[in-house]
Amino acid sequence: MVAQLRTYTINRGMMDSWLKVFDEEIRPIHDKIGMPISATFVNADRNEFIWIRNFNSADEIPEKEAAYFGSDERKALGDKPTSHIAKIEVKVIETVLEPAGVA
Repeated sequence: MVAQLRTYTINRGMMDSWLKVFDEEIRPIHDKIGMPISATFVNADRNEFIWIRNFNSADEIPEKEAAYFGSDERKALGDKPTSHIAKIEVKVIETVLEPAGVA
């Protein structure tokens, strides 16, 4: 499996608003197009929202991202998501070891 580890620095004072937009508007689009989000975290000290979304392969990333940005739902959001974000960092990561306790 391949994933994107995405770290967004959220503008000061906008984390609560961002979490609402993410959960109610962004996540459902991901679910609809089959781009699962496996984890979300907040690093409050650094105003960071960290999340992981999964893909079957690295080759699938451009196709899924095009479907996301091309969707009517994402287009309807306009700049609402980006107005919350000061900085985006994306790393593509691959699973190499099974989680502890998995046989």
